[in-house]
Amino acid sequence: MLFLKSKKNQRGFSLIEVLIGISLYLLFAVGIFGGIEFIFKVVYQSRVRILETAILNEQIEVIRNMPFESVGIINGVPQGNLDRDIILVRNGISFQVTRTIRNIDDPFDGTIGGNPNDTEPTDYKLVEVQINCADCSQQVPLSMTTTVSPKYLEGDSNTGALFIQVFDAQASPVLGADVTLNAVFATSTVDIADTTDNDGYLRLVGLPPGIAIYNISVSKNGYTSDGTVQPDETNPNPVKPPASVVAQELTEISFSIDRVSQINLKTIDSTCSAYPGAMVNLVGTKLFGTDPNVYKVNQNIVTDGVGAHNFSNLIWDSYGVQTTGVDILGSIPAIPVSLPPNITQPVQVVVGPNTANSLVVFVQDSATQQPISGASVHVFSAGYDETKTTGVGHIRQTDWSGGSGQEDMVNATQFFASDGNLELSSPAGDAKLAKVGLDYVSDGYLESSTFDLGIESNLVNINWEPFAQSQPHTSSDVRFQIASNSTTTAASWDFVGPDGTASTYYDSNTIAMSPVHNGDRYLRYRMFLHTDVVTSTPVVSDLSISYTTSCTPPGQAYFGDILADTYTVEVTQPDYVTTSQEIVVDGDLYFSINLLPN
Repeated sequence: MLFLKSKKNQRGFSLIEVLIGISLYLLFAVGIFGGIEFIFKVVYQSRVRILETAILNEQIEVIRNMPFESVGIINGVPQGNLDRDIILVRNGISFQVTRTIRNIDDPFDGTIGGNPNDTEPTDYKLVEVQINCADCSQQVPLSMTTTVSPKYLEGDSNTGALFIQVFDAQASPVLGADVTLNAVFATSTVDIADTTDNDGYLRLVGLPPGIAIYNISVSKNGYTSDGTVQPDETNPNPVKPPASVVAQELTEISFSIDRVSQINLKTIDSTCSAYPGAMVNLVGTKLFGTDPNVYKVNQNIVTDGVGAHNFSNLIWDSYGVQTTGVDILGSIPAIPVSLPPNITQPVQVVVGPNTANSLVVFVQDSATQQPISGASVHVFSAGYDETKTTGVGHIRQTDWSGGSGQEDMVNATQFFASDGNLELSSPAGDAKLAKVGLDYVSDGYLESSTFDLGIESNLVNINWEPFAQSQPHTSSDVRFQIASNSTTTAASWDFVGPDGTASTYYDSNTIAMSPVHNGDRYLRYRMFLHTDVVTSTPVVSDLSISYTTSCTPPGQAYFGDILADTYTVEVTQPDYVTTSQEIVVDGDLYFSINLLPN
């Protein structure tokens, strides 16, 4: 008899189920692996810190057990037997150890140059040891500090002191500036690398005396540099020669650095097309040396295929622009170009055919130094007579006492709206924070009426008076945002700052206008005033926004192909006092003339 065994239906896993299972397993496995890896990293970093702490303690103990006269850096001040930088290996890991040692003039017995005057100022030594593991992805080095003192006497009274001060463009101290100092003597060398303190000073005492022997350089990441200069054939009379140190005396020397700036220069022709291959000279006013003048910035370049060149890492200064082989018809902004710290300033130079003699007259307001549009410039001599009108230049508002509610700018003393926290009529012509009782409010703002620029325009700069350095020395500030449109029927005004977003503002460090406004005809501004001190308020008495239409440089008129001669330049404008001046033209001349308001 045959027995047939029935088979039940047997069902396996589908492909999707298999893939989901594998994915869950991999996710679980990766999570476990990541956790283990994180634990290993934490353990490794803890191990590195333990090794670093042990090395620091070891270094401090070694230094504290050295003879006092040996505690110092080789070729440093104080002189000693220690290298500034060494590499130590522990458990197969390399550590960089940096040792900094300074003489300290303790005020207990007076200070050098003080009252009383301490003629032996090397009272004790400050020792700092810093350790870092570059291969361990260590972000912040570990450091330890101690002091060592002589057993009996203070130090060598046949030494002197050198105080190095570093400040920025606003005369504020620059902390953390890198200072290097070196000097070569007959039997020894001084070589120091250190940084300035919170007051912008590096105070060095116990230096060997020497006349014009200490070479100093000052720098900081992202900043300009400064320093002493050795005389040579090209610069026989440097402005800052090497420093001197006199025994038992204090020598002070100061340097000025600030954040670097940039000029993005472009040469164009009168039709706004790029003009490539223009030979341009950019020269500042600050000097390395005199008699003859040696300028810190004096660069000759040729613009590229699109007529552009970027001058980077520039110091804050006023820069002149000259060309070879072409005439300058005008520039945007006007020449010379004022360049504050930490600014990228676009500069357009309009060039044309070269003539033997040419004249550009730049007409500006004597108070604001802003270009004046619509001014009539009359240039004449015995054999020449021509009149031209300066191009459009800027919008301006100097009075807000007329109050709010004005949609379009008709009455120059009115505006659109404010938050009510500004005082605008005491006196008329000044905008400042309002008072509640005896104290100023902390914040206030107003929104202007709509300005009509006439045609599509490119905004250039925003300026106001008083500027930053004339404001109260408190935490007060003045800021602006700009909104622009191609039509007045726009549903809303989007106010933005220099990066084209609502999160930034134009302030004393940023005056160049964002390109997002280019091509618009109408604009408004918002003015924000702020103070952290209830007894002080910022003030705005004059606001102007410069712009250009097409390629007409604002406030400028060009006279080309004229004879070398003496000319009279007469400038008239209805709102200003007529001004005339006699000038001599021999070559290409860029001439500025100031007008006084009526």
